Amino acid sequence: MQTLTFMMGEFAAEFPADICYARNHMWARTIDGQAGQFQFGFTAYAVRLLQDVYFLDWLFDAPGDLRDGQEIGTIESKKAESSLYSPVEGQLLAFNDELMEDPSAINVDKYGDGWLFTMKCSGSPDFMDANGYLSYLEDVWVKTQRTIKGQLND
Repeated sequence: MQTLTFMMGEFAAEFPADICYARNHMWARTIDGQAGQFQFGFTAYAVRLLQDVYFLDWLFDAPGDLRDGQEIGTIESKKAESSLYSPVEGQLLAFNDELMEDPSAINVDKYGDGWLFTMKCSGSPDFMDANGYLSYLEDVWVKTQRTIKGQLND
């Protein structure tokens, strides 16, 4: 599998070139044979910023309809507690129940067993390919660094 790399300072975040990416730093992989259905997870960029995910909670049960950007859960890690949002509009089909028992797969196998949920997307989702996502990261990286350093308003 071909991967692309984005340097986050001294840390390399790798991205498989054969999947799609959403602006909320989730990857999307087509589920074979299922038109419009995708498996979603956190990108290496998101996992690096979160560091050591240790708690995951969903706000409702699957299946259910979601709006693009709707809050769907929370995540706690070494660095932050954050809300999770739907990357697209559609029907939430299933959560990765194994992560509820042990979310460490998010840290160690983010593009495999660390997947978060599956959805059937409404319409045509606005995903980026790996090159587009890397360009997007270049645009947001300066702001991200300032936010990390607490200098957003400087």
